[in-house]
Amino acid sequence: MAAARLWVVAVAVAVAVMAAAVEGKSYNITKILAAHPEFSKFNEMLSKTRLAYDINRRQTITVLAVDNSAMASLDHFTLPTIRHILSLHILVDYYGSKKLHALSHGATASSSMFQATGSAPGTTGYVNITSHKGGKIDFISEDADESAKPSRYVKSVKEIPYDISVLQVSSVLSSSEAEAPVPPPAPVNLTELLSKKYCKSFAGLLAANADVFRAVNETKDNGLTLFCPIDAAVAAFMPSYKNLTAKAKTAILLYHAVPDYFSLQLLKSNNGMVTTLATASESKKDYSYDVQNKGETVTLDTRVVNSAVTATVGDAEPLAVYAVTKFLKPKELYKVVEAPAPAPEPSKKHKSAADDSSDDSSDDSGDVKAHKGAAAPAPLARWVTAAAAAAVAALMLMA
Repeated sequence: MAAARLWVVAVAVAVAVMAAAVEGKSYNITKILAAHPEFSKFNEMLSKTRLAYDINRRQTITVLAVDNSAMASLDHFTLPTIRHILSLHILVDYYGSKKLHALSHGATASSSMFQATGSAPGTTGYVNITSHKGGKIDFISEDADESAKPSRYVKSVKEIPYDISVLQVSSVLSSSEAEAPVPPPAPVNLTELLSKKYCKSFAGLLAANADVFRAVNETKDNGLTLFCPIDAAVAAFMPSYKNLTAKAKTAILLYHAVPDYFSLQLLKSNNGMVTTLATASESKKDYSYDVQNKGETVTLDTRVVNSAVTATVGDAEPLAVYAVTKFLKPKELYKVVEAPAPAPEPSKKHKSAADDSSDDSSDDSGDVKAHKGAAAPAPLARWVTAAAAAAVAALMLMA
């Protein structure tokens, strides 16, 4: 009986593990740190330097967070340099509290995002981790000066084994390479760039709206992705555009600008919602859309229109400009168009099932895809639920 009980417990545990795997884990570093006001400056700089996005798309990561008082040491650095310094605090491996205190030989070295992205020459992007007697853990960069003091482990803030670990350290890591001045990006004339190909008409709309042009121009040096409707798309949309109010015209133009840099490769490898400059201008409205990819094709789904990326107009970090096939219409200004239910596929073996499937495809909720994690396939999800229920029932019978 004892052996049977142990077997059922093992099955229940295995089912729970499979259920977790099916569901998929996800995390958002911005939300994790938002629960801790003492890290508000660190959290803000992760967003401004676009490191928050880089963290969230990683499978395994350790973030060495410093509190607001320690962040004051970065006040005199430019934003690109701060990005290098903070990327040194993002280790591309998982180090929870237990792993830190169980280091073999008392020391190890971990590659940081500064190293992984190729920004650090040689081994300067590595961080040395040393465990001392009494449970003290020190972090110091590979190229730190001899006079530099290590940053000491303070506490674990959040751990999701083995996806993300957020640890508090006492001070900002010192690194002569990371602290070196970063040359500013070459100046870009946005109107000139857009007017060269595909986007001359859209460039004219931007230039004619002083508020929009200023917002886009001020954002481009810190990270901007601009989706530019091709000239034919602008011409087709103009009758509708002319009937919009001045406020709506500003919003719909800002809707084409995402305040973050996305290379084409990132667009092709990541599905999810993106916010826009219109989101920031309208605090009570969403103004976001879903970036989707299928093979080499990237589409933008606003729930009103589906527009595809057709060409790269310019791509040099921190600015990317892509031509799209249609003018983007936000659901805040236009009626949502629900996708028609797919027609059931005929099948001789399952004809009756196909006839009944129309009820399952009538959901018109219009829900958009989540940024991370997808629902489990229905058959597998049902199997996991049934197995879990059976395991619990068996335990109850043996009690």
